[in-house]
Amino acid sequence: MPEQYQPDLLKGRHVAVTGGGTGLGREMALRFASLGASVTVCGRRPGPLEQTVADIRAAGGRAEAVACNVREMESVEAFVKEAEERQGDINALVNNAAGNFLAPTTGLTPNGFDVIVRTNLYGSFYATQACGRRWIERGTKGAVLSIATTYAEPGSAFLVPSAVSKAGVVALTKSLAAEWGVYGIRLNAIAPGPFPTEGAWSRLSPDGRAAEKMINLIPLRRAGELRELTDLAVFLLSDLSSYLTGEVIYLDGGASLTSAGQFNLFTEPPREQVLEMFERLRPAKGSK
Repeated sequence: MPEQYQPDLLKGRHVAVTGGGTGLGREMALRFASLGASVTVCGRRPGPLEQTVADIRAAGGRAEAVACNVREMESVEAFVKEAEERQGDINALVNNAAGNFLAPTTGLTPNGFDVIVRTNLYGSFYATQACGRRWIERGTKGAVLSIATTYAEPGSAFLVPSAVSKAGVVALTKSLAAEWGVYGIRLNAIAPGPFPTEGAWSRLSPDGRAAEKMINLIPLRRAGELRELTDLAVFLLSDLSSYLTGEVIYLDGGASLTSAGQFNLFTEPPREQVLEMFERLRPAKGSK
């Protein structure tokens, strides 16, 4: 994909990215740094964070990593404080850290529900509040980007904790866009459709049939490319979108126009078969 932005578009920005060691968080952090931003990534596992930082620095960028558990307010406050001590005032935040798993709701434990909601919703609130308070006290502008989901509004089978918490993230985005606009603080969200990784995609659909069915529900008939998401994230944090706030942008190839929850299709096969697939999707012990 050809370069679409000026190479210094984010120069002078310090972007904090939660969950920046892997997946979409890592890809966004790399892209922000490539356009001149200083980036601080946080997460619970030092290894992936250190790798992201090393890759950014190897490419000539500026990055730091800080261990953080976004479920705990004190940990988030410590992350923001340390990030600013290392690289100066944060002026952009990406709420990317998230938890998720497919499961029948009848089998959900209180802890299973709590872990997802605290990661997705509480974590986004804690980080947004920590940065917002600082921006308001300093009289400086700021931008917040949260990663939502296409099923936050319609809901989705087998994803109740995720749908509930991401709906809260959408409400948080819109509410604070109204409340904090007077301070020059903008809040927007991206609701991504399928952006598959090799491992997760193969476990979700070992024979390819479920993946094919999911793709066929998308009007553009393909999954998303990571660069498409990272470039939208850049736009939403940059001055190119200075009059845009309180919006949730669906980056899903039009899938939300033709279907509700993307995992509702798993209500069709025998439930035993579906549960076996869910088990394959569980991360191996010790991987987190």
